[in-house]
Amino acid sequence: MTETFVIVGGDAAGMSAASKAKRERPDMDVIVFEKGEWVSYAACGMPYYVKGDVDDLDDLVAVTPEEFVEERDVDLRTGHEVVGIDRDDQTVTVDVDGDRFEQPYDHLLIGTGAHAIEPPFDGIDLEGVFTIHDMDEADAIDDYVADHDLETAAIVGGGYVGIEMAEALTARGLSVSLFEMLPHVLQPFGEPVAEVVEDHLREQGVDLHLETAVQGFVGDERVDTVELEDDAVSADLVIVGVGVAPNTELAEEAGIELGPTGAIAIDEYGRTNDERIYAAGDCAEATNVVTGEPDHVPLALTANRAGRAIGQTVTGSPTSVGKIAGTAIVKAFELGAARTGIVDPEQAREAGFDPVSVTIDAPTRPHYYPGATELTVTLLADRESERVLGASLVGRDGVKRVDTVATALSAELTVTELQNLDLAYAPPFSPTWDPILTAAKVLSGKLEG
Repeated sequence: MTETFVIVGGDAAGMSAASKAKRERPDMDVIVFEKGEWVSYAACGMPYYVKGDVDDLDDLVAVTPEEFVEERDVDLRTGHEVVGIDRDDQTVTVDVDGDRFEQPYDHLLIGTGAHAIEPPFDGIDLEGVFTIHDMDEADAIDDYVADHDLETAAIVGGGYVGIEMAEALTARGLSVSLFEMLPHVLQPFGEPVAEVVEDHLREQGVDLHLETAVQGFVGDERVDTVELEDDAVSADLVIVGVGVAPNTELAEEAGIELGPTGAIAIDEYGRTNDERIYAAGDCAEATNVVTGEPDHVPLALTANRAGRAIGQTVTGSPTSVGKIAGTAIVKAFELGAARTGIVDPEQAREAGFDPVSVTIDAPTRPHYYPGATELTVTLLADRESERVLGASLVGRDGVKRVDTVATALSAELTVTELQNLDLAYAPPFSPTWDPILTAAKVLSGKLEG
């Protein structure tokens, strides 16, 4: 008898699962319900569309709906919203323009993603105030900049979106102010990275307001001012980028358990507390490779990898969704910043470690080779076990080296083992001692001292 695999959500996790399941079991009925019209798109590319580096919004789509249907034989139905799950009958209720029907399933994947957090700011509904978490929002921002004579922009939040949009809107000719409640931007990257990025943002003309709480927005239909506690700043356009929250309402209403992070709790294979229901992507937790505890770091690779694994599991080959290190990288004008694992000593202590760290500046190439720049590397380890816990990097070149540390975390390498890795060397690419090896060498000496 043919089994039916129903997927709720048509982005990274959902479409990866659908494609993998159909490849492994062509006879399986794979049905994807997506309430919007966009599927399988690169959300991380949206700031670069607004900036103008990406010419067409459709360029961000990896696989079109037509390709999923015609080439991959996936029953993809856009404009279909799943509004209920009946676990006893193993059905989902689907809404299409107000009409509803029931769809039975043998296996169900919840891939409902996350949504942009909208704080209760006064004036958040004014024209010209946006979040940027889906394709329609990116398109609306691009149109707004093109259609209006704008001079100033305000960005609320100094995370990935805030930094990337500061670059994008500066490139579009706007004078940008950025507001962050915390002492530094890019809080998960640590203070050494943040301070370098902040100096660079100021050099690029961004007006930084750190430890500054926004009170609301003012304007006559269209926004024109950001209100602070003791001040006001002009803004013809506002981007609110204060983070995202997992979409868990559908799961909660069906009695699917949430974990300590507030996202859907899953096991090694992506299963929820119902053995026939899985969750993956930005709505689901993952296991942190350093702490072994549930974590929620909504990133594209995590979603793709988990979806693909679940697609294989439902076809009869149980496959782990894998652990995460929270590895991330961001471009800030001419700088790059990256992080993996635990970079905050206080967070390490809370996880039961005794952290020791070093911060070094090292060249990305030998001093005699053209193009050498300084790379700042912070490396963190546990004093007793000497296990590598995490790292952060910032510089104009070479921050992708963070992947070496991410690999070390998965292998549970010690600092000495990291120091002794046989990494490639040639003058156009690296000095003899790669910056990661140099940081490990310095940290090893500190642990011995």
